[in-house]
Amino acid sequence: MAETKAEPATEETAEVGLKKPLEIGDHCNVRWRDGEQVLMARVVERRPLLEGSRKRRKGSAATATAVDIETLKPEEVEYYVHYTEHDRRLDEWIKLDKFLLETLQRAEDMMKKRTSNEDENNKPRPSRRRSTSQTTNKSGDGASLSLTGGNWPVGHSGDPSLKQLEEEHEEATKVKNIASIVMGAWEVEAWYYSPYPEEYSQESTVLYVCEYCLKYMRKAKTLKKHKAECTWRRPPGTEIYREDKLSVFEVDGKENRVYCQNLCLLAKLFLDHKTLYYDVEPFLFYIITSVDDKGAHIVGYFSKEKVSAEEYNLACILTFPQYQSQGFGKFIISLSYELSKREMKQGSPEKPLSDLGKISYRSYWKHILLHLLGDHDTSKDLSVKEISVQTGIKTEDIISTLQSLDMIKVWKGQHVVYVKQDTINAYLKQKKKLRLCKPECLSWQPPPEKDKKVTK
Repeated sequence: MAETKAEPATEETAEVGLKKPLEIGDHCNVRWRDGEQVLMARVVERRPLLEGSRKRRKGSAATATAVDIETLKPEEVEYYVHYTEHDRRLDEWIKLDKFLLETLQRAEDMMKKRTSNEDENNKPRPSRRRSTSQTTNKSGDGASLSLTGGNWPVGHSGDPSLKQLEEEHEEATKVKNIASIVMGAWEVEAWYYSPYPEEYSQESTVLYVCEYCLKYMRKAKTLKKHKAECTWRRPPGTEIYREDKLSVFEVDGKENRVYCQNLCLLAKLFLDHKTLYYDVEPFLFYIITSVDDKGAHIVGYFSKEKVSAEEYNLACILTFPQYQSQGFGKFIISLSYELSKREMKQGSPEKPLSDLGKISYRSYWKHILLHLLGDHDTSKDLSVKEISVQTGIKTEDIISTLQSLDMIKVWKGQHVVYVKQDTINAYLKQKKKLRLCKPECLSWQPPPEKDKKVTK
């Protein structure tokens, strides 16, 4: 994380001292958790602390009215902050002593300055090209770890209705309602808001989840009792993949509605823009698990529509934080394409892709294409369509990847693969090993197509 330079001190903080609590919208440098780095933060929400013990009152959101907050001393208030140049998953509640108050920028002053600058920019300037006002969102709030944006458009492309929906989503989910989850042997810090019932996020910030049936509870003793009674040791549905201790289950959202709803609620804690929680019936869910003598422990999942007009082969994807950086992401992507090949189709992830999604998929596509071209007999022609059939990757994704490698040309209106052997050899020499799906371990065939129209 980059260290943020301090802004000039304000008269209130430097000379007089802070007289009232920080306001929502105030900006100030904050000392990060490691005690060394300094980050610029924006105050997003406030709530009171209990006097004496300094412990916060129950409830994940503010539990007092604005009038109550204003009657408190600044140090008697806890502040929810967003670090302006970082992902929302780092947002957190902090106390006043974390703020470097000499850098405080009041929201009211910032608004006046912004208005003044806009007025200045809007003044007519004779003999010059008419200026246009541009607003750039530097908050980083739109960042998402969901590879596909999780059924929520990434960016509104100027559409007012989508912009309004995005703003409403932003406001409704601005504060995490769960601090962490306990699941299996892990306690994992939550990254984002998830719409669990209010009673599960108001009295306790720790949520207890059964790693097998995904039932959620408020208390550790309730989970302990549940574990003694729960007979589940694996996800519902059908096991379709087994490779040593790695197992994948196909779960129908219609047949296992409660399980899939619980999965979506759980996943939302780690996906910023996922909006699908309850409408699970049109989807199939593929649950990736790590198997030991105790059972099949959920590692991650991906979902796909049963019927996709756009031929998407993946709607949402997640590897839970405790299993990240172990190669499961590429495994999940490769599995989605292996299913497409079994269906005799070419697939693509749901668009638009988030920034992280673009990086992950481009890395996978590059790996597959360069290995395929490296093994191909150069004396034989190879079309983009043939590559698409062999890999299950849609032609537009192949073209965009080869363009980034400068390995495709247009000749007589057709895209022609231009093999750069030096590029291929240099990549293959790196001997990158991705954790990919092994077709021989997949025991799955596509279901028969229903209501297929017969043409005469």
